[in-house]
Amino acid sequence: MSSGIQQIHDVGAKALGWLYEHREGFRLEADPSPEAGVLDRFKPLGELALIGKVIFREGVAGSQQSSLARKLLDHAWHELLDSGARLLDGQRREPLSPVPLEVYVPFRELGYRQPELESAIRLNHRLASWAALEVLPVRRLGLSAIERRFGVEPSVPETAALAHTWLARRPEPWTVEGHIGYDITHTVFHLTDWGEKPDGLPEDIAEYLALWLPVWLDDWLDLKRWDLLGELLVVDACLPEPTLEAAAWQGFAQAQEPDGAMPVVGGMPEGDEESVFDLVYHPTLVAAFASALAMSRALSDLSAAPAPA
Repeated sequence: MSSGIQQIHDVGAKALGWLYEHREGFRLEADPSPEAGVLDRFKPLGELALIGKVIFREGVAGSQQSSLARKLLDHAWHELLDSGARLLDGQRREPLSPVPLEVYVPFRELGYRQPELESAIRLNHRLASWAALEVLPVRRLGLSAIERRFGVEPSVPETAALAHTWLARRPEPWTVEGHIGYDITHTVFHLTDWGEKPDGLPEDIAEYLALWLPVWLDDWLDLKRWDLLGELLVVDACLPEPTLEAAAWQGFAQAQEPDGAMPVVGGMPEGDEESVFDLVYHPTLVAAFASALAMSRALSDLSAAPAPA
């Protein structure tokens, strides 16, 4: 294994190890107040399921990492979500919220099921108010994709939802800042089903990204914005011809703590254990995501390369 591929692998292995060791940080309040934004606490569990799905789908993790990923998912589903009962309760509390659906679908794709929740989602999906929910364009694209994956008619066709996103318009690349950067990455995630279908990127968008992504990688590396840099490394792995840019990966790997945690920006934050977890769990998940996808693409390229004469 080349040093570059080894580095990418190590980032993911260390990140997954940290997530498992700190799995208690993925916590839900037993009796949250109505003002607490109860469904927002579900989102990290949905993100965990998404990354778990990528790890199993790509098949590049070792047996130890695969075992940790499965234990993490079992803990999240059975212990934290009470085998889906917490999602069902959330859907009943907020019938128009798409969060339970967004969290549930990747778990279902991994074999975890909650039939009552599925019935509740299908019932609420029939409401005109469900489709009328006002969200940002990239979120609407994501909802259309998640509805398709769940097996119901998207409230807005994905092509129509895509047309309203920033990336579909391919604006001036120098106008990209943090929020737009995340809009770009998530547009790519939704179009490719989180890296599963790179051919889901329209040709004009793929060409635009191939031209400007190296510049953005360099920018966010220079700014030490590790969370966004990690997501952009995922975008790179979703392109028809990923670069697996060595300098970006080296900087990303060097930013990772020895125990596997990845800071959001700069160095590690200070604070109590729960506060630090809430700040770094996402970039650490992103590190595992980027590693799995980049490893898969790198190994695919190696296997496709012609043998030396």
